[in-house]
Amino acid sequence: MRNFNKEKKQRKIKRARRVRSKIFGTSVRPRVSVKRSLKHIRAQVIDDNKSNTIISVSDMELKGKKGTGIELAKKVGLLVAKKIQDKKIKEIVFDRKGFKYHGRVKALADGMREGGLDF
Repeated sequence: MRNFNKEKKQRKIKRARRVRSKIFGTSVRPRVSVKRSLKHIRAQVIDDNKSNTIISVSDMELKGKKGTGIELAKKVGLLVAKKIQDKKIKEIVFDRKGFKYHGRVKALADGMREGGLDF
């Protein structure tokens, strides 16, 4: 009997390594890292040259937290875009950390694009 949960976790780790090996954030074009759990979604803006987190945003920061997970992820994306543009940054590198690009992760990215970011 195969252990499907273990195989699924190994596939996610492999996917995360593959994605992460291709991207690197700088102070001019920082990396936006996404963390998705069953209940929440978070995004961090990271400068890898200095190993410094510039901005951190979570759906727990939103006022009047109502709606589906996809709607909240889009709101988080818009909030990230607003905070990044306050720091005068226009371009980012998107790090999905092994999560598949659909659902809440895609909604977060779409929210950042609507907010005026290029990646």
